[in-house]
Amino acid sequence: MWFDTENPNTSEVDEDEVSPIEEVRLTVSNSDDPTQPIWTFRVWFLGLLFCCLLSFINQSFAYRTEPLIMVQTSIQVAVLPVAHFMAVVLPKTKFTIPGFGPRSFSFNPGPFNVKEHVLITMFANAGSAFGSGSPYAVGIVNIIKAFYGRGISFFASWLLIVTTQVLGYGWAGLLRKYVVEPPHMWWPGSLVQASVFRAMHETDNNRARTKFFFYALLCSMAWYVIPGYLFTTLTNISWVCWIFSKSVTAQQIGSGMRGLGVGALTLDWVAVTSFLFSPLISPFFAIVNIFVGYTLIVYVVTPIAYWGLNVYNAKRFPIFSSHLFTVQGQRYNIPAIVDDHFKLNVAEYEKQGRIHLSVFFALSYGFGFATIASTLTHVFCFYGREIMERYRASFNVTEDIHTKLMKRYKDIPSWWFYLLLVVTLVVSLALCIFLKDQVQMPWWGLLFAVALAFGFTLPVSIITATTNQTPGLNVIAEYVFGLIYPGRPIANVCFKTYGYISMAQSVSFLSDFKLGHYMKIPPRSMFLVQFIGTMLAGTINIGVAWWLLNSIKNICHDDLLPADSPWTCPGDRVFFDASVIWGLVGPKRIFGSQGNYSAMNWFFLGGALGPVIVWLLHKAFPKQSWIPLINLPVLLGATGMMPPATPLNYNAWILVGTIFNFFIFRYRKKWWQRYNYVLSAALDSGVAFMTVLLYFTLGLENRSLNWWGNDGEHCPLAACPTAKGVIVDGCPAN
Repeated sequence: MWFDTENPNTSEVDEDEVSPIEEVRLTVSNSDDPTQPIWTFRVWFLGLLFCCLLSFINQSFAYRTEPLIMVQTSIQVAVLPVAHFMAVVLPKTKFTIPGFGPRSFSFNPGPFNVKEHVLITMFANAGSAFGSGSPYAVGIVNIIKAFYGRGISFFASWLLIVTTQVLGYGWAGLLRKYVVEPPHMWWPGSLVQASVFRAMHETDNNRARTKFFFYALLCSMAWYVIPGYLFTTLTNISWVCWIFSKSVTAQQIGSGMRGLGVGALTLDWVAVTSFLFSPLISPFFAIVNIFVGYTLIVYVVTPIAYWGLNVYNAKRFPIFSSHLFTVQGQRYNIPAIVDDHFKLNVAEYEKQGRIHLSVFFALSYGFGFATIASTLTHVFCFYGREIMERYRASFNVTEDIHTKLMKRYKDIPSWWFYLLLVVTLVVSLALCIFLKDQVQMPWWGLLFAVALAFGFTLPVSIITATTNQTPGLNVIAEYVFGLIYPGRPIANVCFKTYGYISMAQSVSFLSDFKLGHYMKIPPRSMFLVQFIGTMLAGTINIGVAWWLLNSIKNICHDDLLPADSPWTCPGDRVFFDASVIWGLVGPKRIFGSQGNYSAMNWFFLGGALGPVIVWLLHKAFPKQSWIPLINLPVLLGATGMMPPATPLNYNAWILVGTIFNFFIFRYRKKWWQRYNYVLSAALDSGVAFMTVLLYFTLGLENRSLNWWGNDGEHCPLAACPTAKGVIVDGCPAN
């Protein structure tokens, strides 16, 4: 045990109360010490400090080609030495505050404890949209200013960010009994933090994990200097391009960034984790589902559609690209089809012709449709009975030791969540009514978005809690609103943000509650740090974004930036294209009768039927334990991050995840138990700290090394089409 088992306030576990999940039993302590101080000066000071730092760093690096995200584990490391230093130097004198009765306070109530550590980490990470680093609503500001070249006020931008980040908290708290308390809802991502907290605060004599963590951290920092500065080509090693330097087809196959990534390698941990987070924290069955779905889509469906069937004249365009094209294969001139009122200029659109997508981009939308549909039927088939039983029985169900230990703390009153929901909704409505000229979205659109997000929060939370993968609502939200309210790009992305991110923030809120559940943190404390941290972080995020958008010339325009510039904004490029497809032009002109891709709508039906078939197979063959592990929302949504994620990211993620969560978990389980999550945290933290150090010491001074090893991927032809007669700038005539 990592707490003192002789302490009378520490609870022990009976054999019939253990968690049914093996990973939880191997990682989480079954003891608690409720006497540990929670609301200390250290929590407030360090929580506010690191919340500001994390928001600044994550927002700054969100614009990079390989975006860096400093996750909770990085903050866990940075907080520890500072907090221990404060525990040594701060005065221990006790004093009383007038108006607070006889209760005494102290700047230093004793040694720094694990519960303080957890609260500070939650405080710092509260502003991230489910660990994404930068709030989704910042993308609205980015595309308005950087891509459309229009204006939006700072105040409207701030309201967008804050309301979209906080809105989902209102109903998330009411769903805790369905996805936090049940032991089978184990939230794999939360185990990473629990493991590292345990390594840092255990009181036995075995310090091996702590030493391992810091040694791995130092090694990660030292190594990242090479791919991060000295030899950046190691991030994207596409040796097929080097061998076939004049072949468009070979480079489309071998490029890890703009092709299928066959043979592409990376020696950069950032490339492994940029879009899918650390593979060490995903359970192996989820990795298998992603591998199957990814392989099917990228290496079977896409090549057949491109070279075999030439679907939608696919050979006229690059095989892997998030750009929009004309029928001739040229880049579509988006600014030309936007009128003075920020709406679609129909005459100019008809002059340029229909928008065309790369075959992979089109298929990614189709599989996105299938993912949304399969999410509903999967949860209904496999978890419907459990959800109904939880609803009927309320809290009168079998509880594991962790739920029982949490019963000693005061729960959060329901009216807190109702009040937060009402206030945030009123402010959001005011934004849509009084600043409609900037956000374009009508008040009824906001109510529709909120209803959509609320309806999906429970099923998506269940999938996340069991697989560590979170299906998004972005595609279905933009599709539906594009049909209802076409021709207004900003209205569409605002609807998508309110509909998608309020759900994602709900899931993030519940994930943090599960971490607090494992670490035995009072629920009211968790609520306060998340709310305060979210408000503060949102303010920092928009401030940093405003600064970068107004100080870096040609930011987000990869065709205008220098070749070695990192400010290409891959995520915002996809966000911008989505605003054009679903908002400006509208789904009727892309996926409807007036567009080229109406067949993609059949993916909705296929996605809805898939989980039903799996469930029927499970019932027909109940002894086949592998059948219920087929998670179609994860499988069909495997490429949901592509683009902006690339085959290079996926190949590396799957390989590393398989090594650690299959081979090492099966054959070296003791090592996995002690070091797996700790290693994940060390690698993340090391590259994060070194990236920040390189940026502030060399990046701000524009000091770089100009040689072959820093010239990128060396696949210039990967973005070219293969059809004969198609002429694209920078590509050879076929």
